[in-house]
Amino acid sequence: VVARGLCLLGTGGRPLGLYTLSPEFKFIGQGSIGPMPVVIVIFIIFVVAFDFMLRRTTVFRKVFYTGSNEKAAAYSGIRTSKVIFLTTTLCATLSGVAGIIYMARFGSAQPTFGVGMELNVIAAAVIGGASLKGGSGTVLGSILGTILLSVVSSSLALLDVSVYWQDIIRGSILLTAVTIDHYLNKRRG
Repeated sequence: VVARGLCLLGTGGRPLGLYTLSPEFKFIGQGSIGPMPVVIVIFIIFVVAFDFMLRRTTVFRKVFYTGSNEKAAAYSGIRTSKVIFLTTTLCATLSGVAGIIYMARFGSAQPTFGVGMELNVIAAAVIGGASLKGGSGTVLGSILGTILLSVVSSSLALLDVSVYWQDIIRGSILLTAVTIDHYLNKRRG
Protein backbone atom coordinates (compact mmCIF):
# COMPACT_ATOMS: atom_id res chain seq x y z
CA VAL A 1 0.00 0.00 0.00
CA VAL A 2 2.89 2.36 0.79
CA ALA A 3 4.60 1.56 -2.51
CA ARG A 4 1.33 2.08 -4.38
CA GLY A 5 0.89 5.46 -2.69
CA LEU A 6 4.44 6.50 -3.57
CA CYS A 7 3.91 5.40 -7.16
CA LEU A 8 0.72 7.45 -7.44
CA LEU A 9 2.41 10.41 -5.79
CA GLY A 10 5.37 10.25 -8.16
CA THR A 11 3.28 9.95 -11.31
CA GLY A 12 0.36 12.09 -10.27
CA GLY A 13 -1.81 9.05 -10.98
CA ARG A 14 -1.21 9.43 -14.72
CA PRO A 15 0.07 6.66 -17.00
CA LEU A 16 3.58 7.07 -18.30
CA GLY A 17 4.02 6.69 -22.04
CA LEU A 18 7.27 4.98 -22.89
CA TYR A 19 7.89 5.77 -26.53
CA THR A 20 11.59 4.97 -26.69
CA LEU A 21 11.60 1.32 -25.68
CA SER A 22 14.36 -0.71 -27.27
CA PRO A 23 13.33 -3.46 -29.69
CA GLU A 24 14.90 -6.01 -27.35
CA PHE A 25 12.71 -4.84 -24.48
CA LYS A 26 9.58 -4.80 -26.64
CA PHE A 27 10.41 -8.36 -27.68
CA ILE A 28 9.64 -9.50 -24.12
CA GLY A 29 6.04 -8.37 -24.38
CA GLN A 30 5.36 -8.42 -28.11
CA GLY A 31 7.75 -10.93 -29.65
CA SER A 32 7.43 -14.62 -30.26
CA ILE A 33 9.70 -17.63 -30.34
CA GLY A 34 8.49 -19.63 -33.29
CA PRO A 35 4.71 -19.74 -33.08
CA MET A 36 4.65 -19.06 -29.33
CA PRO A 37 4.54 -15.55 -27.82
CA VAL A 38 7.44 -14.79 -25.46
CA VAL A 39 4.92 -13.96 -22.71
CA ILE A 40 3.59 -17.53 -22.88
CA VAL A 41 7.13 -18.95 -22.80
CA ILE A 42 7.88 -16.87 -19.67
CA PHE A 43 4.58 -18.05 -18.13
CA ILE A 44 5.40 -21.71 -18.79
CA ILE A 45 8.89 -21.31 -17.30
CA PHE A 46 7.46 -19.77 -14.12
CA VAL A 47 4.71 -22.40 -13.84
CA VAL A 48 7.14 -25.31 -14.20
CA ALA A 49 9.67 -23.72 -11.83
CA PHE A 50 7.16 -22.90 -9.09
CA ASP A 51 5.34 -26.21 -9.43
CA PHE A 52 8.66 -28.00 -9.00
CA MET A 53 9.68 -25.83 -6.04
CA LEU A 54 6.32 -26.22 -4.27
CA ARG A 55 6.37 -29.99 -4.66
CA ARG A 56 10.04 -30.83 -4.23
CA THR A 57 11.88 -28.32 -2.04
CA THR A 58 11.86 -28.14 1.72
CA VAL A 59 11.89 -24.33 1.64
CA PHE A 60 8.53 -24.23 -0.08
CA ARG A 61 7.11 -27.04 2.04
CA LYS A 62 7.78 -24.75 4.97
CA VAL A 63 5.52 -22.20 3.25
CA PHE A 64 2.66 -24.70 3.42
CA TYR A 65 3.43 -25.59 7.04
CA THR A 66 3.58 -21.92 8.03
CA GLY A 67 0.39 -21.16 6.13
CA SER A 68 -1.42 -24.08 7.70
CA ASN A 69 -0.51 -23.33 11.32
CA GLU A 70 2.12 -20.70 12.04
CA LYS A 71 2.45 -21.53 15.74
CA ALA A 72 2.82 -25.27 15.14
CA ALA A 73 5.38 -24.57 12.40
CA ALA A 74 7.36 -22.36 14.80
CA TYR A 75 7.24 -25.03 17.52
CA SER A 76 8.56 -27.59 15.04
CA GLY A 77 11.64 -25.45 14.42
CA ILE A 78 10.64 -23.55 11.29
CA ARG A 79 11.66 -19.91 11.36
CA THR A 80 8.27 -18.61 10.33
CA SER A 81 9.41 -14.98 10.18
CA LYS A 82 11.93 -15.98 7.49
CA VAL A 83 9.24 -17.89 5.60
CA ILE A 84 6.90 -14.89 5.72
CA PHE A 85 9.73 -12.60 4.61
CA LEU A 86 10.55 -14.98 1.73
CA THR A 87 6.97 -15.17 0.50
CA THR A 88 6.44 -11.42 0.78
CA THR A 89 9.67 -10.73 -1.10
CA LEU A 90 8.74 -13.30 -3.73
CA CYS A 91 5.31 -11.72 -4.23
CA ALA A 92 6.88 -8.28 -4.62
CA THR A 93 9.48 -9.60 -7.08
CA LEU A 94 6.86 -11.38 -9.18
CA SER A 95 4.73 -8.24 -9.18
CA GLY A 96 7.75 -6.38 -10.52
CA VAL A 97 8.24 -8.99 -13.24
CA ALA A 98 4.56 -8.67 -14.17
CA GLY A 99 4.96 -4.89 -14.34
CA ILE A 100 7.96 -5.21 -16.65
CA ILE A 101 6.08 -7.60 -18.94
CA TYR A 102 3.06 -5.28 -18.96
CA MET A 103 5.28 -2.32 -19.81
CA ALA A 104 7.02 -4.25 -22.61
CA ARG A 105 3.69 -5.39 -24.01
CA PHE A 106 1.76 -2.11 -23.95
CA GLY A 107 4.54 0.48 -24.02
CA SER A 108 3.26 2.33 -20.98
CA ALA A 109 3.37 2.13 -17.22
CA GLN A 110 0.00 2.35 -15.45
CA PRO A 111 0.42 3.34 -11.80
CA THR A 112 -3.09 2.06 -11.05
CA PHE A 113 -2.70 -1.29 -12.81
CA GLY A 114 -3.72 -4.13 -10.53
CA VAL A 115 -5.66 -1.97 -8.09
CA GLY A 116 -8.75 -3.91 -7.05
CA MET A 117 -7.49 -7.23 -8.44
CA GLU A 118 -6.59 -8.60 -5.04
CA LEU A 119 -9.98 -10.20 -4.47
CA ASN A 120 -9.94 -11.76 -7.95
CA VAL A 121 -6.54 -13.31 -7.23
CA ILE A 122 -7.75 -14.76 -3.94
CA ALA A 123 -10.93 -16.02 -5.63
CA ALA A 124 -8.93 -17.73 -8.39
CA ALA A 125 -6.68 -19.46 -5.85
CA VAL A 126 -9.61 -20.63 -3.69
CA ILE A 127 -11.59 -21.82 -6.72
CA GLY A 128 -8.43 -23.66 -7.78
CA GLY A 129 -8.26 -25.54 -4.49
CA ALA A 130 -6.20 -23.35 -2.16
CA SER A 131 -7.56 -23.05 1.35
CA LEU A 132 -8.18 -19.72 3.04
CA LYS A 133 -6.80 -21.34 6.18
CA GLY A 134 -3.53 -22.02 4.36
CA GLY A 135 -1.47 -25.13 3.92
CA SER A 136 -2.86 -26.34 0.61
CA GLY A 137 -3.01 -25.44 -3.04
CA THR A 138 -1.21 -26.07 -6.30
CA VAL A 139 0.07 -23.98 -9.16
CA LEU A 140 -2.14 -25.87 -11.63
CA GLY A 141 -5.19 -25.35 -9.40
CA SER A 142 -4.58 -21.61 -9.28
CA ILE A 143 -4.22 -21.50 -13.07
CA LEU A 144 -7.47 -23.44 -13.52
CA GLY A 145 -9.23 -21.11 -11.09
CA THR A 146 -7.93 -18.12 -13.06
CA ILE A 147 -9.09 -19.64 -16.34
CA LEU A 148 -12.55 -20.36 -14.91
CA LEU A 149 -12.94 -16.79 -13.64
CA SER A 150 -11.68 -15.40 -16.96
CA VAL A 151 -14.14 -17.53 -18.94
CA VAL A 152 -17.00 -16.42 -16.69
CA SER A 153 -16.00 -12.74 -16.97
CA SER A 154 -15.56 -12.92 -20.75
CA SER A 155 -18.84 -14.78 -21.21
CA LEU A 156 -20.74 -12.25 -19.12
CA ALA A 157 -19.18 -9.38 -21.09
CA LEU A 158 -20.05 -11.05 -24.41
CA LEU A 159 -23.62 -11.54 -23.22
CA ASP A 160 -23.71 -7.80 -22.44
CA VAL A 161 -24.49 -8.43 -18.78
CA SER A 162 -24.37 -5.27 -16.66
CA VAL A 163 -21.07 -4.66 -14.84
CA TYR A 164 -22.99 -4.66 -11.56
CA TRP A 165 -24.43 -8.10 -12.25
CA GLN A 166 -20.98 -9.32 -13.28
CA ASP A 167 -19.66 -8.33 -9.85
CA ILE A 168 -22.62 -10.06 -8.17
CA ILE A 169 -22.05 -13.26 -10.16
CA ARG A 170 -18.28 -13.28 -9.54
CA GLY A 171 -18.90 -12.58 -5.85
CA SER A 172 -21.39 -15.46 -5.71
CA ILE A 173 -18.82 -17.79 -7.25
CA LEU A 174 -16.29 -16.67 -4.63
CA LEU A 175 -18.79 -17.12 -1.79
CA THR A 176 -19.61 -20.61 -3.06
CA ALA A 177 -15.90 -21.51 -3.22
CA VAL A 178 -15.29 -20.13 0.29
CA THR A 179 -18.32 -22.01 1.65
CA ILE A 180 -17.09 -25.27 0.10
CA ASP A 181 -13.58 -24.59 1.45
CA HIS A 182 -14.99 -23.96 4.93
CA TYR A 183 -17.10 -27.12 4.78
CA LEU A 184 -14.14 -29.25 3.63
CA ASN A 185 -11.89 -27.79 6.35
CA LYS A 186 -14.56 -28.54 8.95
CA ARG A 187 -14.80 -32.16 7.81
CA ARG A 188 -11.00 -32.60 7.88
CA GLY A 189 -10.41 -31.01 11.25
